[in-house]
Amino acid sequence: MSYTLQLGSAAPDFKLKATDGKYYSLTDFESNRYLVVFFTCNHCPYVLGSDEITRKTALKFKDSEVGFVAINSNSANTYREDDFAHMVKRMEQYRFPWTYLHDEKQDVARNYGALRTPHFFVFDRERKLVYTGRGLDNPREGNKATVNDLDRVLGELTGGREISVKLTNPIGCNIKWEGKEPKWMPGEARDLV
Repeated sequence: MSYTLQLGSAAPDFKLKATDGKYYSLTDFESNRYLVVFFTCNHCPYVLGSDEITRKTALKFKDSEVGFVAINSNSANTYREDDFAHMVKRMEQYRFPWTYLHDEKQDVARNYGALRTPHFFVFDRERKLVYTGRGLDNPREGNKATVNDLDRVLGELTGGREISVKLTNPIGCNIKWEGKEPKWMPGEARDLV
């Protein structure tokens, strides 16, 4: 058990700066029937190993009106590569099909209960949480993954089917907190299932 956003919960709002220099909140994604919010960064090997598969999933479901929002909440004081300038550079280089936001104060990560990078949160039309957890069963070596939970969930959601597995443990690097890590629960293993 953790303080990660519970299934059925409303998406916490945010107002964060993106790599395009604009500020975004949930209302900026109202035109998307469904929304994937995921916590990521610039340096984590699990992110680097799975970004191209996440890109394929984002492009696959674009016509189904699924929006993708990536949020970097890592402290640049812990990893310099995770600062805003490196975020901009990374988006210029890779041109990912999502909006990349900077959660400098880490409040959004706390509100969502983000545990790792990457950590996915999928919301339905009413912006209620229908899935949270991993994208792949092997994000570090995405080309060796045998399960793509994100792709499965979006296929079920856009196909009007019940989500078969709604909760998995995210696999990746821990969020790099500024100073002291949030106190989730005493003795908690920080797993979702």
